[in-house]
Amino acid sequence: MSVKSDVLVEALPYIQRFRGKVVVVKYGGAAMTDPDLAALFAQDVVMMRSVGMRPVVVHGGGPQIGALMARLGMVPEFREGLRVTDAETLDVARMVLVGRVNRDIVAAINVHGPLAVGLSGEDASLITASARDPKLGYVGNVDAVNPGILERLLAEELIPVVATIGTDLEGQAYNINADTAAGAVAEAVGAEKLVYLTDVVGVLRNVGDPFSLVPTATADELDTMIKDGILTGGMIPKITSCTHAVRNGVARAHILDGRVPHALLLEMFTDDGIGTMVSA
Repeated sequence: MSVKSDVLVEALPYIQRFRGKVVVVKYGGAAMTDPDLAALFAQDVVMMRSVGMRPVVVHGGGPQIGALMARLGMVPEFREGLRVTDAETLDVARMVLVGRVNRDIVAAINVHGPLAVGLSGEDASLITASARDPKLGYVGNVDAVNPGILERLLAEELIPVVATIGTDLEGQAYNINADTAAGAVAEAVGAEKLVYLTDVVGVLRNVGDPFSLVPTATADELDTMIKDGILTGGMIPKITSCTHAVRNGVARAHILDGRVPHALLLEMFTDDGIGTMVSA
């Protein structure tokens, strides 16, 4: 019993510090595709909200999009790690992200009460986008985030769950990298924290060596690691989003291993935390 009481006492100052603060969580990786981890993630988000924090969930769904494309006999094409998105692929992405993944996350959270509201970047002009590169088709950059709908939902003590589809001023939809979108949302709502759930333990100095974890880093230090080729591939969108966010009003960004049960709670409410914390 003393161990349990120690945990609660350790959590108290963090609960007090972050009460009323917005935390944007980019949800992805195994935490999304493993049913048990998905259920634990929902519990973590509800716990955060229950102690007065204001979570916003932003998600992608690349593996789920790929799975449906395979079932439909569609052959994906990638350029520099990004899925080339023609009109047909965009239709699949919208169906998967908005119609399935978003609804699954909302349902998992709402098991614990009427808390979560699903929306996409198309709703209330939340995310205004433009074409990233004509060769990529309907892959979008984030031009602007209108946080009004999120602020209204948060004021009602609800949990927004955002699928990363945006639109341009003419109403054309675009599929947006979820890492980039999460950072832009965090900046727009003035988040205290931006958290990425991934399938790695955090930022590693040596890829494949979990003991080379970098527990804390500044934005400048991470820029240098990218320049030196230490950080590559799929980590770059996460890192650049983190560094941009902390330089533009977000107090801290975190890269966590979503395969760890209750990763969010361990980072939010314990002294040691997990993963990598990024500051300006």
